[in-house]
Amino acid sequence: MADGKSERGDSVGPSSAETSRRGFSVGPEALKAFAHPLRMALYSELQRRGSATASSLARALGESSGQTSYHLRQLERHGFVEDDPDAAPGGRERWWRAVGFDMSSPELLRDPATEGAARALLHQVIAERAGALTAWANALKGDLDGTSGLLSSGTLVITPTEMEELGAELVEVVERYTDRARDRTPPDDAVRVRTHVDVFPLEPPDAPDGEP
Repeated sequence: MADGKSERGDSVGPSSAETSRRGFSVGPEALKAFAHPLRMALYSELQRRGSATASSLARALGESSGQTSYHLRQLERHGFVEDDPDAAPGGRERWWRAVGFDMSSPELLRDPATEGAARALLHQVIAERAGALTAWANALKGDLDGTSGLLSSGTLVITPTEMEELGAELVEVVERYTDRARDRTPPDDAVRVRTHVDVFPLEPPDAPDGEP
């Protein structure tokens, strides 16, 4: 699950404007290393913040800095986090940022050796999104306008090829704005924004009694 958490087709992963440009497709060993509750929580908190130190992450998650430092190093070992050279240059404590990734191989869900870790990651992505949306909804004020955010959904009847094309086009739009945000100093009125792109087939409804 950004940064890079994007789901398209068989892929699952993370995405935010502050995540490193570098991204990768996660393999079996990296996936199993990532699917640890504290490591997934650290990754999600880095997505939310943009970058942070082990100490600040420890305070946010109610853990010791020794624990967060250890698990951040494990995440770094497998490519999920890296140093943020733009955060507090010359400081004594390391600043970390998330590295985007995707889970693009369907074998990760099919292989019994990795299925549990893959599903743990998928459910972590969904839970993190639900938490972010709930926090946004709770913070809404009565004076809604175009900058308050957008929550939209729809149900379409399209072919698998069209579903893939739709997902690719939506991701392309988000990536265009992500690249624009990365390549500039934020304007004075800029705010942190979370985007989610979800395109998935629905389970067919149960047939009424008496119908095949």
